[in-house]
Amino acid sequence: MNKKKIKLSIKRDDLLHPVISGNKWRKLKYNLINMKSKGYDSFVTFGGAFSNHLYASAMACKTFNLTGHAIIRGPEIDESNPTIKMARACGMNLYAVNRKTYRSRHAPAYLQTLQTEFPNSFIIPEGGTNHAALRGVAELAASLPQSDYVICATGSGGTVAGLAKGCTHNTQVIGIAVLKQAEYLNQEIAQLLTSTHSGAPWQLLTNHHYGGYGKFTDDVWAFCQFMHQAYKLPLEPVYTGKMLFAVWQLISQDYFPQGSRITAIHTGGLQGLDGLRYRGLIAR
Repeated sequence: MNKKKIKLSIKRDDLLHPVISGNKWRKLKYNLINMKSKGYDSFVTFGGAFSNHLYASAMACKTFNLTGHAIIRGPEIDESNPTIKMARACGMNLYAVNRKTYRSRHAPAYLQTLQTEFPNSFIIPEGGTNHAALRGVAELAASLPQSDYVICATGSGGTVAGLAKGCTHNTQVIGIAVLKQAEYLNQEIAQLLTSTHSGAPWQLLTNHHYGGYGKFTDDVWAFCQFMHQAYKLPLEPVYTGKMLFAVWQLISQDYFPQGSRITAIHTGGLQGLDGLRYRGLIAR
């Protein structure tokens, strides 16, 4: 990077909280504040069995003495899964549904059914991504150094949208999609920002998924291990590791002009390493 005259800074948002780290803290903050202000005494949310959102939501239940209900993409719950074990220990109520039902998680009719099943419960979308989440991520943007580019891993689009809302028009926000066929997220992000968006310009890069969501290449994992050994920077290969590996490639390809100041966001998710070890995808 010295040869390219590129300055790369990494915002360690994974250190924001011991457990509810990174963008999950940012997204949950105002969702939970809204929940309390509207008089709800519990919440319902959604996630995969290994998801960072499930992990963070469960810890929020324990930390703030809340009742939480999680709809888990099933059809069964593996009680030996480390994320599930932690959620159970925090008192989270878990309900497995089949994949067809889980795909209805945004459908108004299904959400109304859940509202009836869990009365006086506030519904938080999968990943925590909604307009309330943007407010929390915008606070992250306000804490960053002056940058020409702010870059983050992208799964649902909420972090990109929040950064675009919070950064100035002199900064380009780039999301690195971690899943295949993620072009649809452009529309999701645009809808979150609405037509009156006046913050930073943004774009989504969709060719750096390295196999798709939850998948990664040997090169990505080797990069994560190198960064940990060389820079004491812990990474997992599903989100931040994949994003930083993409940034390294883009710098080598002269994607960024010389003299660019780049801030990459470490959005947390390190608990995912336990799940990868549990599934035998990385060494124990």
